[in-house]
Amino acid sequence: MLNWSQRFSILVFLDSNNYRDPYSRFECLGGFGTGHVVTERDGMEGASAFHEEHKDWLFGHINYDYKNRLERGLKSRHEAVSGFDDICFFQPEIVCYITTDKAELVIETLTTDPDGVYREIMNTSAEIDETVPIVSFQQTTLREKYLQNIDSLRSHIKEGDCYEINYCNEYHAEGVTLQPLNVFSKLNGLSHAPFAAYYRNGSAYLMCASPERYIRKQGYELLSQPIKGTARRDKDPETDETIKQSLSNSIKDKAENVMITDLVRNDLARSCVPGSVKVKELFGIYSFPQVHQMISTVAGRMKEHALLMDGVRYSFPMGSMTGAPKIKVMQLVEQYEDKRRELYSGTIGYISPEGNYDFNVVIRSLFYNSATLYLSYQAGGAITYDSSAEGEWDEMRLKAWAMERIFNADS
Repeated sequence: MLNWSQRFSILVFLDSNNYRDPYSRFECLGGFGTGHVVTERDGMEGASAFHEEHKDWLFGHINYDYKNRLERGLKSRHEAVSGFDDICFFQPEIVCYITTDKAELVIETLTTDPDGVYREIMNTSAEIDETVPIVSFQQTTLREKYLQNIDSLRSHIKEGDCYEINYCNEYHAEGVTLQPLNVFSKLNGLSHAPFAAYYRNGSAYLMCASPERYIRKQGYELLSQPIKGTARRDKDPETDETIKQSLSNSIKDKAENVMITDLVRNDLARSCVPGSVKVKELFGIYSFPQVHQMISTVAGRMKEHALLMDGVRYSFPMGSMTGAPKIKVMQLVEQYEDKRRELYSGTIGYISPEGNYDFNVVIRSLFYNSATLYLSYQAGGAITYDSSAEGEWDEMRLKAWAMERIFNADS
């Protein structure tokens, strides 16, 4: 399906990589080609209005910098380089999905014969070349300044400006020629993430291995699963279990997680029936190929007369990628980070014809602009007063290693 999809200039492919949770509907889901595009000028309101009229699939993304349209006084001073608009949704010509039980492949189309699409897919090679170039990435913010910025952010916390802030660094390489699908296949093979995504929008590409769900709507239920707390994996089972238990008992990680969980509760409450927002799970520990993560689950009942996208509108950007209080920390992000986030810490996902949706958090991701040959990724972590600058640097580098090893000749 992925090889077949390369004929389209716009596509989204979402892969759960065999992860099972009570909230997933698809093993994989793809939207290919476009019948209609909801543009940056249309915004979230345009997506809601189009869906209300047509009751069809929509696939697309929202950049972190869309925050500037949601809250007065916010801005993004750095140049945009990835090629992704701040928001874009498209009605696909073709939708293909495999259900979570792997019982059936479903193909839906606007104008094309579904049987013909099936034959084309089955007649396409299933082998993906994972050959990628060796790439050396440059840090946008060097180590010394990164450490200094963490100490400055801890001072903001001490002075009461905020409680927690997500601080990130960009890594980039210029003049890189590559095949984005090869990169995604290799990334996805190394990091079997439940919210993986391959996305092309013209010359802009996203290769994503996200472990995190941002927000899901099923009927009137809104659900969010923020991640805060990360620990490395180890090849030795006993050592790995010790690391996992250490994360589970970590006072620092629990403090980070509970603050963001509380922020998510408040965000969902803006579009949910009063009193309906509940924490379904607090401090759950989940294991992925490179890391263990601490994940909490929050859910509420959406107000009956709310617009389709209100759950997103009143919770975006997701608290796990900002901190608390949200507006103040987004101002501090703009002050201290040296690169525009763009689609990083934004979201990509789908809206179904029934009005259900599922969106991820765009982390553990590579961004490639085939027009400018600019390749980049970002990584970071949550800063609290108890954070150590060196410890935060090490956690950020652990996440960076997962990206960089794809382009290492020894990987």
